[in-house]
Amino acid sequence: MEAVVKSPVSFTQNAVAEINRLMSEEGFDKTHLLRVGVKGGGCSGMTYVLGFDAKTDKDDIFVIEGVPCIMEKSHGIYLMGMEIDWQGGLNSRGFTFNNPNASKTCGCGTSFAV
Repeated sequence: MEAVVKSPVSFTQNAVAEINRLMSEEGFDKTHLLRVGVKGGGCSGMTYVLGFDAKTDKDDIFVIEGVPCIMEKSHGIYLMGMEIDWQGGLNSRGFTFNNPNASKTCGCGTSFAV
């Protein structure tokens, strides 16, 4: 059994409901886990990653509200304490990221600097 680490991020109930909805869709690849992370780029220097992916040996695994998640071990320093929400409104639809480690964010809400 792989060790499960303490979750560096949290999800709101809206985010958990949307992730569970996506995972229950027909044709979902059940071998993939929810990847949370960052990558270089975006207006402010780094962009959030949130999507389903296969686990690699660079990843830690953690479970949030029953959702198995993976994150590259080195990404935790950028995301520790972040809350992910799902907005389902007409004007604002999608996942949002509230990251206490970001020194500045972009207007799009998916790019940040540390």
